[in-house]
Amino acid sequence: MRIEGPAVCLPPDIDTDLIIAGRYLRTKDRSIWAKKVFEDLDPALSGRLNGAVIVAGKNFGCGSSREQAAVALKEAGVRGVIAPSFARIFFRNAINIGLPLAEADLPCRDGERVVIDLTSGRVCSESLERPVAPLSARMLDILSSGGLVEFWRKKK
Repeated sequence: MRIEGPAVCLPPDIDTDLIIAGRYLRTKDRSIWAKKVFEDLDPALSGRLNGAVIVAGKNFGCGSSREQAAVALKEAGVRGVIAPSFARIFFRNAINIGLPLAEADLPCRDGERVVIDLTSGRVCSESLERPVAPLSARMLDILSSGGLVEFWRKKK
């Protein structure tokens, strides 16, 4: 599985409230979540996410266990997320909805082309290549299927 796109670089400790603020969770309209993602961090950021790969600092997705944070990123068109570490609940929520994650420390510049290759276990930018903490075969199958629901549908 290979994902690539321009980097959107974010700092460490991005919590789920910064990804999608609680005030938008009264609706189940995912298009609103996509438009409002990262609004409290940078209101213009959502417009840069379609087709992008987020490259963040440690502890991405910390905070509450809201599944909507991962869903909002996917709905906004994020292709994957690279960070040295993820909050465990966010990590599983992302895998379960089919949003690829790579645990790696990859310094980069905004807009720089980055690649996540989960098959070979590498991430790279225009100037660096780093190993990725491996995902289990089951997690790779879930991601390849487009998420946990699709994974189980294909099993039937």
